[in-house]
Order: sequence, then C-alpha cells, then structure tokens
Amino acid sequence: MRVLVTGGAGFIGGHLAEAFAGDGHDVVVLDNFDPYYDTRIKEHNVETGREAAAESDGSYDLVEGDVRDADLVDDLVADADSVYHQAAQAGVRTDYSPRKYDEVNVDGTLNVLDAARDHGVERLVFASSSSVYGKPRYLPYDEDHLTTPISPYGTSKLAGERYAMVYAERYGVPAVALRYFTVYGPRMRPNMAISNFVSRCLNGEPPVIYGDGTQTRDMTYVEDILAANRALLDTDAADGEVMNVGSTDNIDIETLATEIRDQLAPELELEYTDAYEVDADHSHADVSKASELIGYEPTYTIREGVEAFVEWYRANREWYEPLVRNS
Repeated sequence: MRVLVTGGAGFIGGHLAEAFAGDGHDVVVLDNFDPYYDTRIKEHNVETGREAAAESDGSYDLVEGDVRDADLVDDLVADADSVYHQAAQAGVRTDYSPRKYDEVNVDGTLNVLDAARDHGVERLVFASSSSVYGKPRYLPYDEDHLTTPISPYGTSKLAGERYAMVYAERYGVPAVALRYFTVYGPRMRPNMAISNFVSRCLNGEPPVIYGDGTQTRDMTYVEDILAANRALLDTDAADGEVMNVGSTDNIDIETLATEIRDQLAPELELEYTDAYEVDADHSHADVSKASELIGYEPTYTIREGVEAFVEWYRANREWYEPLVRNS
C-alpha cells in the first residue's frame, strides 16, 4: 500500500512513517521542517524511517514541502492509497498569531481534504487533539462532551476535524479523526513535561512544575497511538467518526514529577512556578468508542510508558539531551 504521511518527520508522524515502512508499505513523507523545535529530531525521524524501509519490502521517500501548497498536496495525494494527516502548527502555549494556526491547521487540512475527495483515497486519518475539549464538564471525556477549546491550537484542530467530518458526510471522503491525549515516547518534542523532568533529574536539577501540580493528564505512549493508526489501514468501521485515543489512565503532574524524581534523583526537591492559563486543568480519555469500532486497547500505563521512555532516553542521551536542554 502507498501511504502519505503529512508532517511525517515530526514526532507522531515520524513514528507512523517508520512503522508503515517497516510493515512493508511504500511511504511518502511530506514535511516542511518547521523549526518550532530543533529540526535535528526530525532528521533522526527521517533516518529511522529510511532504516525501517531498508530492512523490509517497503520504501521511504521524503518530500520537503508544506501542506499550504495546494498543488503539491494534490500531486502527492493523487498517488496515495491512504493519507495520514499529521502536519500541523503545534503548541498550546506558544504565542503565534491565531492566523498561523488557521493557515496551517485549517487551510492546510482543507487542501488535504480537497485532494482526497478529488482522487478517491481509501482512507484519510486526521490527527486531532484532546485540546478540542477545553475545560471539562465531566471526566473522562467521551466524544459527546462539549468542545470549547481555550487556545488557538485547540480551536484550529476542532475546525480541521469538523471539516473532515463534513467531507465524509457530504462528499464521501472516508475520513476518521483521532483525538490524541498527550502523546509521549522516544523522539518526543523536547519541550514536554516528561522529557524536561527526566533531563533535569539526570543532570541533578529539580523538576519544575507549572502550577500547583494538581493538574491531571491522560498521557498516551506512542506505541498505543501507532496501534490505533495501524488498525485504520485495514478497516472502514470508523469512517466518518471522531474517536478518542488515550491511555484510559491519568496522573497528576506532581505525582508524575515525583515518580520520575524518585527513580532518577531522589535527593532532589520539586520546584514550582506559575501555571500557563491555556493549560487544561484535567484530561482523561474514554476510549470505549475506539475499542468498539477498531479494537483499540491501550497496552501501556503511564508508569510503564515513562519507564520505557527513561530507558530510551538513557540509550540516546548523547544526541537527544542537548536538544532538550536547549528547548
């Protein structure tokens, strides 16, 4: 199968491209290498994707370009069987103009959707986010929960997924939207809480918590994200649907920092600083819909995933840690 992964040199997209190439598929990655975080991580993602293809019957091709380029997107989608649309301007806390989120995450998504409609792809999987929910009315979030995002990023993701569902309903595009819950794992963005906690502890520095640490997160190990996406290559059961993809587990930030500290540097004290207003207080995923439709069952608890990440971090500390330290 020929699979197009937009944003395929990024964190989740890089893992998807590597997995699909390793499974023997012909993978095309579209990425503009935006320097939102150190692009050397993206270079590592490309390298691992090429290595996976070399060890299988698959292939891996990189196209440097932007989803805002409608002609380029159309050309690439025309040759694809399935499209995994991961490309986005990320960042809940960043101070970009809302127009940039709109240009990349909404207009770019419309380019992908138009091309998918015109060329009849077998499936289009849109990467959405738990940020679409905003402040919780109840937990865990199910897909019927109100969507009241409180950041430009979350708002743009909600617009993108709604367009995907409109294209599914009105134009027959076999689109699925996956709402990811705080994905982490090897080669993750260097400015995330887990990578920072691990790095600081390994360097004898106290973990820094934004706020009082009572905020809770449903954190999803990247291998579970891969399982959900892989399942969608082979089934149409979720076409036209929005689904949560989380761990079903959650943990408060203070406990997360404490457990990492206790594992790596128990002598350190935690530090606290001001919270970010756009950070959600709590997140917790109900994944029963994804379980019913595609058999999704997360296999990593947060603690197991953190242990796996720490092991990977230690093995890759030489190249990865400087990127975290400079983020």
